[in-house]
Amino acid sequence: MTGELSPIDKAKFVAARRAADMVEDGMRVGLGTGSTAAWLVRCLGEMVRDNGLRIKGVPTSTRTAELAREVGIEVVSLDQAGWLDLTIDGADEFDGDLNLIKGGGAALLQEKIVATASDQMVVIADAGKEVETLGAFPLPVEVIPFGWQTTRSLIEETLVAMDVLGRSVTLRMKGEAPAITDEGNHILDLHLQRIGNPRQLALVLNQIPGVVENGLFIDICDRVVIGFGDGRVETRDINEGTIEQDRMEFAESDNLFSDLTD
Repeated sequence: MTGELSPIDKAKFVAARRAADMVEDGMRVGLGTGSTAAWLVRCLGEMVRDNGLRIKGVPTSTRTAELAREVGIEVVSLDQAGWLDLTIDGADEFDGDLNLIKGGGAALLQEKIVATASDQMVVIADAGKEVETLGAFPLPVEVIPFGWQTTRSLIEETLVAMDVLGRSVTLRMKGEAPAITDEGNHILDLHLQRIGNPRQLALVLNQIPGVVENGLFIDICDRVVIGFGDGRVETRDINEGTIEQDRMEFAESDNLFSDLTD
C-alpha cells in the first residue's frame, strides 16, 4: 500500500506511526482532525485490533469520532474523560517555538479545548508545514452566525493596528453556503501573509464580540513529530530542548489505510 502513496502522504503516515508509539495502554487520548490526524487514528485502530491496546479516545470533530469508532477505538466525550494524558493532532503551520495555526478543517474550537485539557499536546506534520513566521496559511477565526458581517468589520479594523502584512478577511464557504462548524458557527479566514506577533494577535482577536475562538495555538504544543517522504522522522520536544531522529519502515501489510484519502 505505502508504495502507492505520494511523498507527502508517506510523510504524514510515518509521523502518525511515530506518534502512535507514544500512546500507552490505559491512556485517555485526544484525537485531532484533518488528513494527518486521520492517519494517526488509523494507526491507533491497528494497535487496538492487533496489539490489544486499550485507550479512550476524545475526538475533536464528528468526522474524527466516526473514524475512531470505525477502527475500533472506544470514544468518550471530554466531560466523561475529565482530563487527558495526551492529545495528538495535525497543524496547518508551526514555527520554531511550536506555535501553530490550526483550523483548516474547521475544528479549531474543539481542537483547542481538547489540547488544553491534556498533559501534553503532540503535533504530527509533514516537513512542509514548518515555517519561519506564521501567517502564509490563512488564519481561521470561528464566529457566531449572528452579526457575522459586523464581526468581520471589527476584525478588519483591528488588523490595521496589528503587525501583519495582509488584512483580507473572507467567509469560508462550502459550495454555495457558508461552511458550518460542529458548534454551528461560521469560519472567517484571515489572509495575513505574515504574523509578526502571534501572541498579541491571539489575545486581541478573542476580545472582539462575536469571535468564539481563533486558530493560533500559542504555548500549547509540547512536541512536534515531523515526517519526511523517505521515511525519516524528527521529533522535537520544546520543553526538554531535544531533537530525535528516526526512520520508520513501510510495511506492505498496512492495508488498514488503503481507503484513507485527504
